[in-house]
Amino acid sequence: HAGPRLMAWKESSRRWLDRRMPTREGMAGNKYLAPIAHRFLSPELWRFTRRSVPRGVALGVFAAFIVPIGQIFLAAFLALPARANVPIAAVVTFVTNPFTLPFWLVVTNRVGRFFLKIDPAQTGAALGRQISSGQWESYSWFFQTAGITAVGFVVLSIVGSALGYLIASFAWRAWVGRKQRARLARRRDPVA
Repeated sequence: HAGPRLMAWKESSRRWLDRRMPTREGMAGNKYLAPIAHRFLSPELWRFTRRSVPRGVALGVFAAFIVPIGQIFLAAFLALPARANVPIAAVVTFVTNPFTLPFWLVVTNRVGRFFLKIDPAQTGAALGRQISSGQWESYSWFFQTAGITAVGFVVLSIVGSALGYLIASFAWRAWVGRKQRARLARRRDPVA
């Protein structure tokens, strides 16, 4: 049996998700989605199935890292042709939010440096030469850091969406398997 703390945590998590989970009517009534609102009413986009949930997670992670603003709309648009779960795609975009953004900026900068094979010591020396030559003056560090970070965001969006799909698939199978085992146990022992 689950303890009272676990039950309270589950209940508070469910309430948090219920408050933030978009509804069919809410998305259909959104002025930005009005031209394709009728497509959001399709029941297959709102079902929680073994295929639509991992797709929704993957699209949500992709949209969260690839676009800094309007991630929910991008995830919803991508969910239409992919036949992914729209609410899951929208909620997963909250992995990047104003509170977690500083963390993700540091992570993506390091990922970008790793993939571009940029050594911070050499970067500083090159930057010093550019500044002393008057080229770009004080803006060069910003453009260089922004480019490296942008590469990191692209890498995280691709790798994160693939990992999100795999993790959601395995979690879905484990959850369904646990429910089936519990159902079989209740059938064998109806008294318990």
